[in-house]
Amino acid sequence: MSSDLVIVYHRQPYEEVQNDDGTVSYVENKSPNGIVPTLKSFFGRFDKGAWVAWKEAEDTSNPGFERVIEIEDRYGKYSVSRLPLTAEQVKSFYHVTSKEAFWPILHSFKERYNYDPVDWPTFREVNWNFAEAAAAEAAEGANVWVHDYNLWLVPGYLRQMRPDLKISFFHHTPFPAADTFNVLPWRKEIVQSLLACDIIGFHIPRYAANFVQVARSLFDVETSKREKVIPEFASEVTALSERTQPVEISFEGRKIVISSSPVGVDVDYIDKLARSEKKQERVKALKEDFKDEQLILSVGRTDYTKGSIEQLLSYERLLENHKELRGKVRLLHVSVPANANMTAYQEIQEAIESIAGRINGRFGSLEWQPLALISRPIPFEDLIAYYRVADVAWITPLADGMNLVAKEYVASRIDDDGVLVLSEFAGAAVEMGSAVLVNPFSNKSMDSGIFSALNMPGEERKARMEALRGVVAKYDIRYWAESQMALFGSPKAAPSPQSTQGTAPEIA
Repeated sequence: MSSDLVIVYHRQPYEEVQNDDGTVSYVENKSPNGIVPTLKSFFGRFDKGAWVAWKEAEDTSNPGFERVIEIEDRYGKYSVSRLPLTAEQVKSFYHVTSKEAFWPILHSFKERYNYDPVDWPTFREVNWNFAEAAAAEAAEGANVWVHDYNLWLVPGYLRQMRPDLKISFFHHTPFPAADTFNVLPWRKEIVQSLLACDIIGFHIPRYAANFVQVARSLFDVETSKREKVIPEFASEVTALSERTQPVEISFEGRKIVISSSPVGVDVDYIDKLARSEKKQERVKALKEDFKDEQLILSVGRTDYTKGSIEQLLSYERLLENHKELRGKVRLLHVSVPANANMTAYQEIQEAIESIAGRINGRFGSLEWQPLALISRPIPFEDLIAYYRVADVAWITPLADGMNLVAKEYVASRIDDDGVLVLSEFAGAAVEMGSAVLVNPFSNKSMDSGIFSALNMPGEERKARMEALRGVVAKYDIRYWAESQMALFGSPKAAPSPQSTQGTAPEIA
């Protein structure tokens, strides 16, 4: 039976577990972000759903596994089309082209862009194979929803194969301005593919505006409709704020919807965890551990976009300039390696470890260590307890598509306390104007932001947190799901995603 909704995403929607008898079980995905269970929840809106992903194989012509399997879990029944890719293909299209060429440009780091190792024919081939698999799964007139930059060419190929389909694309990263994006030598091919979509989605209006700017620089694209940005996203002037946004463009006689909708977190799930008896006991124990200190919590991946080095240097200046804080504050810095095989990330990790060691060496004593560096993932349920205890969440990426950690922290603060210090270059800052917004490119802004957070009066902390909790609750994962379904035109009500949120702020 063909599918009414086909989701095209590079990861499989489950984890494979090898049983003792040699069989394979498919269990709930423990990905460090909540997008997989959220996407699977959409299958409940359609009569039949399918998921297209890749699975590594030594021989793609004889992969040693079934290409299409049927899955039944709490989200319903759906098929999974598994595209066999060799290790070399995965390395080429994902780790090299996507991560060394696309990723730095998307985050406006031109100096880290690496064109030389890119194998563009392989990227085309892999994207063509994804498109073929989606076309094979889709019913007549079905919705096909493609996700993220490593599958940029899929919409164009899919339109050639199946002009009857309704094709949507969602970007989970920033989208840069034309003078940055157009560094890519394949810019016309990429944008022409995206212009084959019926709907192109972004987190915030700035990214949508940037895409339209890029499209207009390359093709005869007209902005046929603009709207004012909703007040919650325009009330605070930040680096990423917009007052109006494009919502429809015209290209070659076709109308294309441009959507801006920020991904949220599963507030109900986080609230339930935060209020659980087990978590309350853990929170009580942690508060006892940190009773004489203010705890600053920073959670992210080891990536040059995340601003870890700038943050640690700011913390070093804080201790240097405010001797009264020594012994009274501690930074728990969680920086999980994103890709151990890439030199750029290894260099960042080494720099983080070097600065952390220097800080502890300069200011620490036998009784007190100013910084704890953790380089492994923390289970989400454990992280909730630290969110509850942390006096300050310090989230200061240099560029970030959204950043769910900031929202998780706020959703967990059922006591309406705590201070969020947030980079104005995180997409989430557009919504979260009641945070202490800082510019991570400015030492003065970073230093004054963390100092003011540590010294903020209780009434102000409470007022800011109440405002933040209202925004995070309103624009939660269900809001995002409903906004996407409105674009698809599905009449069915939304089932709960029941997701397991995690520490990674965006798909990568």
